[in-house]
Amino acid sequence: MPDYTVVERVSQSLERTLTAALSTVDAQTPPVARLHNLKPPPSLTPPTLTLFLYEVTEDPTVRNRGPERVLETVDARQVYRVTRAPMPLILRYLVTPWAGDRRTEHRMLGRTLQVLYERQVRRGADLDPELEVASLSITLAPLTLEERTRVWWSIQEPYRLSLNYEVRVVDLDVSAGVSDVLPPVQERQLTGVVPEP
Repeated sequence: MPDYTVVERVSQSLERTLTAALSTVDAQTPPVARLHNLKPPPSLTPPTLTLFLYEVTEDPTVRNRGPERVLETVDARQVYRVTRAPMPLILRYLVTPWAGDRRTEHRMLGRTLQVLYERQVRRGADLDPELEVASLSITLAPLTLEERTRVWWSIQEPYRLSLNYEVRVVDLDVSAGVSDVLPPVQERQLTGVVPEP
């Protein structure tokens, strides 16, 4: 169950997955993927693919899910634990290659596109065996040149060729103490009124 560490774990999983994938770009000096805030820019030795998490937001498309009910046994009796649905998240990453030459940067971008396309919609374990998330959607998100330039302007760095990825439906579970315990329904009474003719 994803707890408050889910954002960190998704970021680390992307870092591990991309570092492993980039080893095919250059066998002598394999590039590495790093979580980075782009200030100051990373060293070019070894070539680095930065993962800049620049936005975390709630996913409005699955926001109105109802509460979850789980049947549990407490003190030899069955009860329902009712909790709010997990918080659906969207994590937005700016993915940027940094190398001493443009050809290496382009190969790094190509390999990143290939690997993340192959792992678009999966369980977390399909991205990284250490990531326990039921559902994960990784997609290349279109940004206009103006929107991308605004991101670079906001961190006060010159624009660089980069990719924008969204990781959707990362569910952040509510804390263990935020739930109601209710007994199961034992009987029902139906009352009704027959309409007059």
